[in-house]
Amino acid sequence: MKMLINVAETVVADALRGMAAAHPELVVDVDNRVIVRRDAPVEGKVGLVSGGGSGHEPLHGGFVGQGMLSAACPGEVFTSPVPDQMLRAAAAVDSGAGVLFIVKNYTGDVLNFDMAAELAEDEGIQVAKVLVNDDVAVTDSLYTAGRRGTGATLFVEKIAGAAADEGQPLERVEAVGRQVNENSRSFGVALSACTTPAKGSPTFDLPPGELELGIGIHGEPGRERRAMMTSGEIADFAVGAILDDMTPRNPVLVLVNGMGATPLLELYGFNAEVQRVLAQRGVSVAHTLVGNYVTSLDMAGASVTLCQVDQEMLRLWNAPVKTPGLRWGM
Repeated sequence: MKMLINVAETVVADALRGMAAAHPELVVDVDNRVIVRRDAPVEGKVGLVSGGGSGHEPLHGGFVGQGMLSAACPGEVFTSPVPDQMLRAAAAVDSGAGVLFIVKNYTGDVLNFDMAAELAEDEGIQVAKVLVNDDVAVTDSLYTAGRRGTGATLFVEKIAGAAADEGQPLERVEAVGRQVNENSRSFGVALSACTTPAKGSPTFDLPPGELELGIGIHGEPGRERRAMMTSGEIADFAVGAILDDMTPRNPVLVLVNGMGATPLLELYGFNAEVQRVLAQRGVSVAHTLVGNYVTSLDMAGASVTLCQVDQEMLRLWNAPVKTPGLRWGM
């Protein structure tokens, strides 16, 4: 497979150097693998720290900035960052108001963030945690005990980030993040496998003419494989799986997310089908976001995330945000 890289061993460092050059509003520590808001720490503000394996961009580094994360820790491709990175990030953003770790439910991420929290508390930093586990496709996977953390991570980081920027206390920011996660569900579909720089070939075998329903963001198996379906049929299956698991009584935020290699032309067409299914099921839509936000390198496919919101959550969603990967209201 042809890739726009130098060598696999430096792909993350090269990307971080490029990010630093493009975004002077961020402090990008290439050697220690930490991305921090340049204005951090902000007095009286809870610091938000997240992270995970690289290859899911713009998650998480692309969501560092006003209205979202204070810092992010990128690991190697599809590999958890280490506790030292998380501790360094927490120390860089702690103003004395505490730090919230936002953690996708993958075993390596959970263990390392838990260890980092212990180390941070030993240094006098108050830490709370929100675990994101929104994927309804499977209960356990190759990387997970329980449901995987996927597209709802964006909703948690945005809404909790807005609460933190308003100066809300750590307990409240944590509660808001947990509420967002509890009200979110996701389902993903792969049309092709992704290719990691180290392997240089597809990470799993998906024959022509087939798709994987319920895929994870690292290429983990889903519920089943089927012959290729139309966009409308995929929307029926994916949204149906979500609504089988939740019954929204309030309007929902909708994320139609590309996995990295699906053109916007197809994503917008898929969104039309998602909206059709929601209308047929009587679900009111507050806002819709379409694009590549929680990706899996060059995987073709898409995921759908729904988050049921109340007026306060919706207000925080609409609050201004300015990051490399998400911005409005500034």
